[in-house]
Amino acid sequence: MGLRVLRGERLPVSRTLWQAMPTITALLHTQNDALRLGRALEMLFPCDEILIVDHGSDDGTIEVAREYGARILSPEPRTSYGEMAHGDWIFSLDPRESVTEALAASLFEWKFEKIAASVRAFSVYRRDETAEGWVDNPIAQTRLVRSDWDRWAGHFPQQDASAVTLEGDLLHFVFP
Repeated sequence: MGLRVLRGERLPVSRTLWQAMPTITALLHTQNDALRLGRALEMLFPCDEILIVDHGSDDGTIEVAREYGARILSPEPRTSYGEMAHGDWIFSLDPRESVTEALAASLFEWKFEKIAASVRAFSVYRRDETAEGWVDNPIAQTRLVRSDWDRWAGHFPQQDASAVTLEGDLLHFVFP
C-alpha cells in the first residue's frame, strides 16, 4: 500500500488527513483589549495558530491571549504577516469580532476542500452591533488570504473582488 486516495488526490501514506489540510493562522492586532479578547479567541477553534500582534497593552491583554495559547509578537515594521504566521492561510480579525458557529463550521469544511491554486482569498460578511440591535454589512470583507498575500490595508487584507465568500458571519461588538 503505497498511496491512499483522498478526494481524487493521491497522497503518500505517510501523510495523514490532518497534514494534508491547509493550516490557518488567526491574526489579531491588540492594544488594551483584555475585556473583549476572550470572546474573539473563544471561537477560533478551526484555526491552527493564534497570532497576536500587541501594540503595548498594559491591561491584561497578554495574559488573556496566553490563556488561549496565542503566540504574541510586537509589531515589526519591515516584517510581513506571512513571515510571522506559521499557517498556509491568514485569517485576520479585530479583537472586537467573533466568529459565528456557522462561520466556524465553514472554516472546518473549507479545510477539507481541495483549493485551486488560483484562489488567493476568501471573504466573510460582518454583522455590526449597535444600540438598536444588529446590522448586516452588505459587503463581504476579504479576511482569509494565503500567507504570501502582499496587499494589506493596515491590519487587514485589501478587498479582493475575486475572493470567494464563506458562509457564516463575523460579529463586530461595540460593547465589551
